[in-house]
Amino acid sequence: MPRNGPIVLVEDDTDDQEIIKEVLKNLQVSNRLVVHHNGEEALDYIRTTADKPLLILCDINMPLMDGLQFRAAIEADPLLRSKSVPFVFLSTTNNPVAVRKAYDLTVQGFFQKRNTLEEMSSHLKMIIDYWSNCLRPEK
Repeated sequence: MPRNGPIVLVEDDTDDQEIIKEVLKNLQVSNRLVVHHNGEEALDYIRTTADKPLLILCDINMPLMDGLQFRAAIEADPLLRSKSVPFVFLSTTNNPVAVRKAYDLTVQGFFQKRNTLEEMSSHLKMIIDYWSNCLRPEK
């Protein structure tokens, strides 16, 4: 289990990237943060890296390849699916259609971004603690 693997953040908004970086620093998360600005970049990384990511935190609305398209590409590739990297959406949207589509793509969570650092910190701590302790297939 890659407890020390990187956290992959797929987020095009630089302000949100900085907030998440700050929260992880304040939480003293030791996992390296790997940031991609869209699903296309992240897909290339997931396909080619020797890293075993702890989890993927992904926004929905991004250019080139949005979060749902990125997740669909992972689900369509047997090798990527077999890596069993937990995939969690972290988005400003709470659109029920997007949430349904996400779960149809077998995501492991869908969270709405919070408005305060305290709320964002609480959510990220819960997500990271859960996946740091969860068993999953080795590959």
